[in-house]
Amino acid sequence: MSLHPLYATRTSRMKASEIRELLKLLDQPGIISFAGGIPDPKLFPAEEFAKAYQTALGSESKDQALQYSVSEGYAPLRQWLVDHMRQIGVECGIDNVLITSGSQQALDYLGKLFLSPGDTALVGWPTYLGAINAFDAYEPRFDQLSINGNRRAAEYTAAAGDGAVKFAYLSADFANPTGETVDLRGREAVLDLAEDLNCAVIEDGAYQALRYDGAPIPPILALELSRKGSIEACRTIYCGSFSKTLSPGLRVGWVVAAKPVISQLVLMKQASDLHSATINQMAVHQVAQTCFDTHVSMLRTAYRSRRDAMLSALEQYMPDGVEWTKPEGGMFVWVTLPKGISGADLLARALDTVKVAFVPGRAFHPDQSGSNTIRLSFSNSDEEKIREGVRRLGDLLRT
Repeated sequence: MSLHPLYATRTSRMKASEIRELLKLLDQPGIISFAGGIPDPKLFPAEEFAKAYQTALGSESKDQALQYSVSEGYAPLRQWLVDHMRQIGVECGIDNVLITSGSQQALDYLGKLFLSPGDTALVGWPTYLGAINAFDAYEPRFDQLSINGNRRAAEYTAAAGDGAVKFAYLSADFANPTGETVDLRGREAVLDLAEDLNCAVIEDGAYQALRYDGAPIPPILALELSRKGSIEACRTIYCGSFSKTLSPGLRVGWVVAAKPVISQLVLMKQASDLHSATINQMAVHQVAQTCFDTHVSMLRTAYRSRRDAMLSALEQYMPDGVEWTKPEGGMFVWVTLPKGISGADLLARALDTVKVAFVPGRAFHPDQSGSNTIRLSFSNSDEEKIREGVRRLGDLLRT
């Protein structure tokens, strides 16, 4: 018996993540992996988390740690996030904060909140694969978000047809997959476009804390707050995560937005998983208030060195015609191969002959373009492996 004929039509749009499949390669001997955009587990604050869980399971708090809780999230952690958001220019209250099971859950909820079949989501070209997959389940059309003034609101509206443009999604700092940062003028342009379209802005701040060079740029939500004076008047929704700073395995992220948006997301949380794991939130709160700034400072030093090693190796070993981004932070370098060279074909050859893994760039394009691009992650390899892996790829491209 097959239940396939009973599946909802949206399931036809669901497909396996190329990145999640490639993560399986990490266990294979001899593979140098630039594939998964994952933190180095050697840098996790494991001892601090061990103490935090011991505290959470102590006699005074164990009942709370192991019990059902409110959907909005653990109040002390939400209050810590209020203070954290203030430090990056966003004034908000505890009722503007929702804890989610990673920022990936937030993207799924926001797709569910805004998208009806046929509506338009504006995204980068390329953009984060997890966002494409999260939004795609709600049967939208994707259009390319332009921040250079080449397209006006009327063009987006005309292209949307019978649907509506519901939001612009972007990661303004060190984007996955390109590593690029949207400058101040570009962020202001996104806000202007959203005002003209009367749509939301979803700001993915997953990598915001991992800046290695240059001066910080205010988040889009902070810029909108300076225009409007109150978060309750803002259309920007900020998604944050502890996955890249403290631990991805605990699945703790957050959303900051106007109260009516948070209220709707809370209803979705109640219908989905009731609440994120309380003990994990308690542990993250203790570690965050104990050592967040010093830990992130250590990460910046470690990942800056690895980024520099990758950029230096690319300069030394890549043949003519290969181009790449020079990120100021984050975990990724985006490589453009000469026309006619397929990233997917190169991956197959690389795995077979030189034992190097990466992600072909086509997966990050909603229209499956960008076949001559690849994403390299430098976060989970040491400098020696980075140099060796890039050397192998350079030699392979010359054959």
